[in-house]
Amino acid sequence: MGEPTQDAVTVQDAPRKAEALYEARRNRVPIAPFTDAEPHLTLADGYAIQQALVPMLLDDGDEIVGYKVGLTSVAMQQLIGVDSPDFGPVLRSTRYGNGAEVPLDRFIAPKMEAEISFVLGERLTGPDVTVEQARAAVRGAVASIEIVDSRVADWRIRLADTVADLASNGAYVVSDDVVPLDDIDTRLTGMVLSRNGEVIATGAGAAALGDPMAVVAWLATVLGARGVALEPGHLVMTGALHAAVPMAAGDTFRAEFDRLGVVESPIVASLG
Repeated sequence: MGEPTQDAVTVQDAPRKAEALYEARRNRVPIAPFTDAEPHLTLADGYAIQQALVPMLLDDGDEIVGYKVGLTSVAMQQLIGVDSPDFGPVLRSTRYGNGAEVPLDRFIAPKMEAEISFVLGERLTGPDVTVEQARAAVRGAVASIEIVDSRVADWRIRLADTVADLASNGAYVVSDDVVPLDDIDTRLTGMVLSRNGEVIATGAGAAALGDPMAVVAWLATVLGARGVALEPGHLVMTGALHAAVPMAAGDTFRAEFDRLGVVESPIVASLG
């Protein structure tokens, strides 16, 4: 289980790039990948841009309510050409209630992913957080759907691009109940995703770093090195259990998780 490489930050204009992403989020007009013009940009550069973007969003009145971890499957890491996950903050404004209509026109090129997420019960911080420590700090698990979106045109992302763009986070939907983990092994938690009543994907918790709880430990360790902790109530989204699925107006997605329950989301063209 790798950690982000400690490459030196080389990007010279992180605030300007962050402003471009901020405007793309606000106007829903995608931008060209930063790595088109600067293919040398590293993971560290992506996080430098992300760190410049987040305060702009918080200044608008938003709030960090947790974190999402992406690239937790071997297939996705191989696709992007990395050996480690990435992360970005989860913002309060991107939450939709279970069963609530999600307006398609709030996104640029959204896709749907079903994930196991955890809610923290105790503060958790690095260094070197173990799976056992992570499990002890977690209040319970929730069934969740993440809507991933890219402010980069046509999803032509390299690692620095997606990291800068809050790990391509768009929105999320979580189930109503937080399920205690007393006798649940989330590695073995199965999931069935349906679209308009038709099964389109299946998965299990082990798709996320071999164990979704290992994702929590990884995140707490990495954040701890940055002086940040996972706090009580924080949501941790642990990564897709299947390939992302495009969304269209009129779709209703339903993700059913063994022991964790059901989460669903109707997609509409607009809420007006």
